[in-house]
Amino acid sequence: MPCQKRLSSALPSSLLLPLNFFYVQSKCNLNWKRSSGKKGGERVRCSAVGVGVGVEDEACELVNGVELSIGEGDDNIQAYLFKAVKNNNGAGVLLLSDIFGFQDSATRDFAYQVACHGYNVLVPDLFRGDPWEKGRPKPMFEQWLASQDPQRVANDIATSTKWMVDEFRAAGISKKLGIIGFCFGGGRVIDVLAADQGACFSTAVSFYGTRMDLAAASKIKVPVLFISGDDDLLCPIGVLSKFEKIIGNGSRVVIFKGRGHAFAHRPGSTEEDADAEQAFTLMRNWLHDGLLVNS
Repeated sequence: MPCQKRLSSALPSSLLLPLNFFYVQSKCNLNWKRSSGKKGGERVRCSAVGVGVGVEDEACELVNGVELSIGEGDDNIQAYLFKAVKNNNGAGVLLLSDIFGFQDSATRDFAYQVACHGYNVLVPDLFRGDPWEKGRPKPMFEQWLASQDPQRVANDIATSTKWMVDEFRAAGISKKLGIIGFCFGGGRVIDVLAADQGACFSTAVSFYGTRMDLAAASKIKVPVLFISGDDDLLCPIGVLSKFEKIIGNGSRVVIFKGRGHAFAHRPGSTEEDADAEQAFTLMRNWLHDGLLVNS
């Protein structure tokens, strides 16, 4: 799928979808919890999250959110789109969820926060309405995972990517995209980039990816930021170091001491909150450099 490189300054008007909203106001931090379980559009007003040296800090934008149906026939899937309303930077980010799916509050909260800083964030339903549920017996996990056909998941991610490319092109924007993934989604980031070969995605962030294929690393053409904890048995540090070396292109591994799996988008203590905010800042700087500065 070809993705052009030239960027237009036009606002992606085709992404300004007619929405019916309920309203929530909140600070843009990792501790915010959405109180309503309603579907449909959502608005969140965020305050600025600090960024690193060299990145200008600005007020977070009002975010519009809507649930979409994208693709046709067997390729039809559900997704959430979150979009900065004013001063939209024209960059798109595909966010791949963990095993709890695209409707999980932690995933949506994180997507809000990314969109809060000017981005258009698409979160597809990778599990076709059958995410892993916290109440299921753990011995059933492998059986459930086996039911999620890898090729079907790959096709759904490709459908999501094509939708974003087509929407941006229709709006006069041909900027490359960024991709973020957590856990299961973090592992799929590697698969996506290996298949993409730098055509559509120009940068990526993999948070504690699971079941990553090291053989795919040599096919990746863009820099990847890997974020994990040194107490995460599902994402060994040694494996991440190998990915960093093989991929090259300025890829980077950041390890948080004493942190286990999912700390960045599901912090469970005040100590983890601080590290989660730092991880978010690292990600934001990475996206800024890859999508806005070096595009």
